[in-house]
Amino acid sequence: MSELYKYFLSELWIASTCSFILGILIGSFLNVVIHRLPKMMEAEWKEQCEELLCVAQTEEEQTSISAPYNLIVPRSRCPHCGHGIKSYENIPVISYLFLRGKCSACKAPISLRYPIIELVTGLLSLAVIYVFGPTAAGLAALVLTWCLVALTMIDFDTQLLPDSITLPLVWLGLIVNYFGLFTSLESALWGAVGGYLFLCSIYLLFKLLTGKECMCYVVFTLLAAVGVWFGWAYLS
Repeated sequence: MSELYKYFLSELWIASTCSFILGILIGSFLNVVIHRLPKMMEAEWKEQCEELLCVAQTEEEQTSISAPYNLIVPRSRCPHCGHGIKSYENIPVISYLFLRGKCSACKAPISLRYPIIELVTGLLSLAVIYVFGPTAAGLAALVLTWCLVALTMIDFDTQLLPDSITLPLVWLGLIVNYFGLFTSLESALWGAVGGYLFLCSIYLLFKLLTGKECMCYVVFTLLAAVGVWFGWAYLS
């Protein structure tokens, strides 16, 4: 065990402060994920449907597809005037206060939601490290917390729960609990099975009785992820 790690363990307030700073930085990135990931999913679905139906794409659509759009590029811009946001204008929370909540170019208001998500992510990260300490369990809990923040806001905005987040959470939960960080591997396995089958049974029963669907399949995966992280007993 390194001297630096021992120091962090003995000085919990330092680890908590560092986790808060890391949290608001991650929160800034989560703002990008929350905004762009649903758009990326919709673009992929549209492309797959057009390919399946053999629908010819317009020149404008072909141009938009060829232009890269992911979590890294293009750089963030003001939705009102297209002003490219400079690095010093993208410092979590601080830049919002410095700019007084307005675009530096067109003075259009910037949503208060962005600094709120950054602050909430920072505070949740601080709470996680305060509870678990700067340990392997604490680091794993941070990743889970960040993913849940993104899922919560994406679901709030679009009623979508991306498989690109929920499925890795299931596998990561199995890896984490292979080392017994939150529960035993056996409990994690049956937690995943129980979480998935519980909602799946409700879905199938409701559809059998009414002929209608009451929820989306991805909700099954999310509950399976909760079960695999904390064990079957957590679901009871």
